[in-house]
Amino acid sequence: MTNYGAIPTSSHASPLVDVESLSRAKHRIKAGLATRRAWRVMFDFHSMGLPHGVSDAFTRIKTNLAYFRMNYAIVVLIVIFFSLIWHPTSLIVFTVLVVVWIFLYFLRDEPIKLFRFQIDDRTVLIVLSVLTVVLLLLTNATFNIVGALVTGAVLVLIHSVVRKTEDLFLDEEAATTETSGLTSYPST
Repeated sequence: MTNYGAIPTSSHASPLVDVESLSRAKHRIKAGLATRRAWRVMFDFHSMGLPHGVSDAFTRIKTNLAYFRMNYAIVVLIVIFFSLIWHPTSLIVFTVLVVVWIFLYFLRDEPIKLFRFQIDDRTVLIVLSVLTVVLLLLTNATFNIVGALVTGAVLVLIHSVVRKTEDLFLDEEAATTETSGLTSYPST
């Protein structure tokens, strides 16, 4: 006897999409993006104003770079992306690098450990930035990449100077690591 049009009811068939894996990925993406600062806080027009002097400008730059680090990384990556639209090879390399950025910087739950040493978040940012620039320069889009990096740096610098810091609060751990520089800690 044939069962044309019958819906299989076997529980042994594996689903096409693993719902649990998708749920975990969705949770990690939300948690990873939660570490960046809200864009409305970053672009709050009531918190914009010129600094009172050079020392105030340097203080703002230091505080804003620490506070909006992930947002600034996203801005620079977007500027680089738009500069590479007409260079398909560079765009493919950049897409692969963005995936690396997502997993090693944006969506990381735990610190990276390498040979019993815990790698600082700032070190990961610098290494990924240098790796991105070097690999993109190897794709012969040097003018576009340098222009995008300069544009991104100018945008970040302008924002970090103009954005007031009185309403920004770094947590105590972040404040202590900001003054310590590039460090790696042995994991216990």
